[in-house]
Amino acid sequence: MAPWCPADSTKPVFVGIYGAVIGGFAVSALFFLLSSFSLAAPPLPFPPASAAAANLSGAVSGVAQPETMYNRPIWKPPPRRERMPAPRAFRLTREMVGARARGGAIVVTFGNHAFLDFILTWVRHLTDLGVDSLLVGAMDTKLLRELYLRGVPVFDMGSRMATEDAVWGSPTFHKMGREKVLLINALLPFGYELLMCDTDMVWLKNPLPYLARFPDADLLTSSDQVIPTVTDDSLENWREVTGAYNIGIFHWRPTEPAKRLAKDWKDLLLSDDTLWDQNAFNDLIHKKFGYPVVGEDELVYSYDGKLKLGVLPASIFCSGHTYFVQGMYQQLRLEPYAVHTTFQYAGTAGKRHRLREAMLFFDQPSYYDSPGGFLSFRPNIPKSLLLDGAHTVKSHFALVNYQLKQIRTALAIASLLKRTLVMPPLWCRLDRMWFGHPGVLEGTMTRQPFLCPMDHVFEVHVMLKDLPKEEFGPHIDFREYSFLENPSLPKQVKESFLEVELCNEHSTRCSTTNRTNKGAPVLLPRNSTEQTLLDIFKPYKDIKILQFSSMVNAFGGFSDALREIGHIYYDMYWDEKPGWKPLPPQTKVEDHPPWLEVRDLDGLGLDADALRLPAHLFSVFDGHGNAEVVNYCRERIHVVLSEELRIQMVPHGCLTHGAARALAPPHPAALLQDARLGGGVAREAAAALRDNGGSGKLALWEQEAPAVERQRRRSVTDERAGEER
Repeated sequence: MAPWCPADSTKPVFVGIYGAVIGGFAVSALFFLLSSFSLAAPPLPFPPASAAAANLSGAVSGVAQPETMYNRPIWKPPPRRERMPAPRAFRLTREMVGARARGGAIVVTFGNHAFLDFILTWVRHLTDLGVDSLLVGAMDTKLLRELYLRGVPVFDMGSRMATEDAVWGSPTFHKMGREKVLLINALLPFGYELLMCDTDMVWLKNPLPYLARFPDADLLTSSDQVIPTVTDDSLENWREVTGAYNIGIFHWRPTEPAKRLAKDWKDLLLSDDTLWDQNAFNDLIHKKFGYPVVGEDELVYSYDGKLKLGVLPASIFCSGHTYFVQGMYQQLRLEPYAVHTTFQYAGTAGKRHRLREAMLFFDQPSYYDSPGGFLSFRPNIPKSLLLDGAHTVKSHFALVNYQLKQIRTALAIASLLKRTLVMPPLWCRLDRMWFGHPGVLEGTMTRQPFLCPMDHVFEVHVMLKDLPKEEFGPHIDFREYSFLENPSLPKQVKESFLEVELCNEHSTRCSTTNRTNKGAPVLLPRNSTEQTLLDIFKPYKDIKILQFSSMVNAFGGFSDALREIGHIYYDMYWDEKPGWKPLPPQTKVEDHPPWLEVRDLDGLGLDADALRLPAHLFSVFDGHGNAEVVNYCRERIHVVLSEELRIQMVPHGCLTHGAARALAPPHPAALLQDARLGGGVAREAAAALRDNGGSGKLALWEQEAPAVERQRRRSVTDERAGEER
C-alpha cells in the first residue's frame, strides 16, 4: 500500500475533484437538515409542551448538542414525515441513559399500553416540575409507538407483553414485577443513580434534591407505613416502621451492595413463579437487619449487613392511605413529594379515580365536556348523622346510607335527563381495610368523620363497565366530586350553569312559571314524576351544568314498570312450590336467591330488611370494623344459617346433598372466622336461639359443618375428574 502524501505534492486536478466531492456532501447535508426541520410537526393531543420543559435539554451545557431521539425535548414529536426508527434504536443502552440523565441520576417508570394515560400523567407532572431526566420503558410495541410519536423518551423492554390491564395477582401482574427487577439489574451497571417508580403514582415536587440529602444511602425505599414515626421531613425512624417496604417508589445508588441485592432479588424471583416481587424484596432486606449506620442514625444496615437502607417518610412520599384518607401531610404542615395510589379497592379504575378526585390526573379534553351535559347537587347531611354520638358501625352506616339515598335519586334523574352525574363528596365515620380493625387504625392521624374516597363505598370499577343494557339498564356516566373545580374544565362549560331549587308542589312559589325571570333558579316540585322532569328540563338541554339545591325527595319514582323490574332467580325446586311463577320479586323481603330463603322468623323479632344478606352482609364485612362487626351481624348470621339448615334437612336430621352443596361455600369458613373474631359469639348466639325456640339448631350445624366441608371437597373432586374424562 502506497504511503500517504501531503496534498501539495499531488496534481492540481485531483485537488479540484476532492474539493468538488466534499462541497457536494456539505450542500447535500445542509439541504437535508433544512428540509427535515422545515416540516410542520403534528399538534400534540396531550399535553401542550411548556416552554420550561422544551428548553431543559438544550440548557444542559453551554455547548449545543445535535438533536437526536435520545435528547429531543420532551413533548416535542418527531418530524411528521420521519420514519419510525428501527427497533434496535429503542434498545436500552448506556448512551441512551447518559443522554437523558442529569446530575448522574435518571428517573424511570415502565408499563404497557393499558397504562398509557397513567404514564402520560406521570411524565407531565415531572416536566411541569422542571424534571426531564426521565425514561419510560415500553412493554409492548403499541405503547412504544404512541410515546415516541408524542415526544416522550421511551425504550423497548423487549417484553412483548399483552396490552391489557394487569390485575393484582394475575400472571400479567407478576410478569410486570419480574420485568421491574430485570430492568433494575440492567440499569445499575450503567453507573447512574436510579429512581424507579410505578406508573400509578405521581410526583408533586422535584424529589432529586431531597434524595441528595442522603448520599451515604445505598437504597431509599417508600413503605406502607400508616402510623407516623416522624413529624418533619426526615426519613422514617426505621426502628418503628411496621409497614412493608413498598417498591412502587425507591431510589438505588449503583453501589456494590445495591447491585448484589438486585441480582439476588432477580435470581429469587426467577426461581419461583409464585413469588410476589415486593414480598421477595422485603424478605431479602430483612435477612440481616437492625444495626444503625454510625453517624447516619436514619440509615440501617440490611440485606447482607452491608447495604445502607433508609425509609422515605410516608407523610410526604405518600401512600393511598396517608394522602387520601389521613391527609397526613396537611396535618403536619408538610409539602408532599409524591402520592402512590395504594390502599384502594377498585383496581386500576379506582387508582385513576383517586387521582381525579385530587385533581392530579391529566385527562383528554373530551372528558371535560360530556355531550349531554352534567348534573350535580349539594348534599344535605344532618349534623346528628355527621357529628353526634360515638363512631360505631351503626352510626357509620346510618351516615353513608343517608348519602346513598340521595345519590340513588341523583343517578335516576341523571339517567332520565341523559346527563353525567358529578358525584358529591362522601363522608365516612369508619375506615375501610381488607382486614379486621377497630374502625380506624390505631396510631394513625385519621380524623372522624373524614372525606372518604369513592371506592370506600362504591365499586368504581364495576360502575365503569360496559354492561348489557337489557339486563342492567342504560349506562349512567359519572365524574369525581372535584370535577367542577378542576382548572382543566373549559370556561364555556363552567359558565353554562343553571341552578335548580326544590319547592312544594302546591305552594304559590312552585306554581310560578320558570321562564318568567331569566337567570333565576329553575323551580322543581318535590317528588316530581318522570314526565314532569322531562317537561321542565327540555328547554335547558343545551345548558352544560344543572346544579340541584338538594336531592332529598326530588324524584317520585319511575312510571315505566319495566325500569322497576327486578331479577328473576332460578329455583331448583320451582316445581315443588305451589303457585311458583317466573316473576320478579314484588317486595324487598322477596328479593334474594332461593337458597337464602328465610321462613318462620317472625317470632325472632328481626327486621325483615336485615335478612337481605347478599348485599348487606358483604358491605358490613368488607372492612368496617372487627369484633364490633361480629356483634352487629351475629344474630343475623347464625339465625339465618340455622334456619336454612332446618328448612333443608330431612326429618331424620341429615343434610340433603343439595343443602350441603349450597351451604358449604362459604358458610363453614364464615362461622369459623366468626368464632375466631368474636370469641364466644357462637355460644351466645346458640343461647339466643334456644330462647326463641331454636334449641339445638346451632349445635347441629356445628356437628354437620365438617361433614359438609368433606362432601363439598368430594363433589369438587368428582366434578374435576368428570371434566378431565
